[in-house]
Amino acid sequence: MKQRRFSMITLGLLLLIHPIPMLFHTVAVGLFALLAGWPALAWSTLGLVVAAHMAMQLSIAVLNDYCDRHLDAVAKPGKPIPRGLIHPGEALVLGLLLIIVMLLLLLPLPPLALLVSLLYLALGMAYNLRLKATPWSGVVFALAMPLIPLYAFVAMGRELPMFFWLLPVAALLGVALNLSNSLPDLEEDARQNARTLAVALGVRRSFLICPLLILLSMVLIAVQGALYQLPDRAWILLPALAVAGVAVIAMFAFFGPRKPRQTRKLYFYLVVMICLVLAAGWLSGVIT
Repeated sequence: MKQRRFSMITLGLLLLIHPIPMLFHTVAVGLFALLAGWPALAWSTLGLVVAAHMAMQLSIAVLNDYCDRHLDAVAKPGKPIPRGLIHPGEALVLGLLLIIVMLLLLLPLPPLALLVSLLYLALGMAYNLRLKATPWSGVVFALAMPLIPLYAFVAMGRELPMFFWLLPVAALLGVALNLSNSLPDLEEDARQNARTLAVALGVRRSFLICPLLILLSMVLIAVQGALYQLPDRAWILLPALAVAGVAVIAMFAFFGPRKPRQTRKLYFYLVVMICLVLAAGWLSGVIT
């Protein structure tokens, strides 16, 4: 085993934490926490809320690479563990330490925040250990997505308004995220007999169903706004729906099964952006 330089270990850690998805998670939970705490915002609490969720998400990301190390050695040799930048035992210890950090950061927050975080962590670990390579991966995303805004609100000591409207919306967006996240690796997953939801549907149907799920979530948001908020909150909800609508058109126009595979990662980032815009617009619209 070749000796590693400090720069190699640093690069390995950076790749191990999946920085771009981590950035999206941090922005999402920070945005939801800001909405929950506004206008009487406690910055120290906000910092704890974001830091605890980051520690949990980092642990899930690190342990995901640890669990996939044997498959990655064949299909993705450029990842940090197969490349030898990070040893498997190091990734395992780091992932477990991050869980401890998460628990310590959650102690000053309301107990319900700890409960929601543990539920999210359990779903994340179930995805890593067993469900990632099955069609149930979409169910995990559908269950986990509503927990992010719920965690931010309860951690900031505020009730999440219209939570039962959020459940179906977040579930639809969660499945869309799962499909778009799986598309870049769909062919490799199929060769390794991993029956993810995207593999089960196939490339063409995954590209079709993903924007349809987003459109259905937009319909639910619009119906909820019409029933309870419009016209008072139209100036918040309508721009969010308009931006998301333009982005969905871009999904059909610039992406698809016949486009280069390199575009699929950008497709995933576009879906993440749409989910953030819709969630932020919806929550901003219902908070009074």
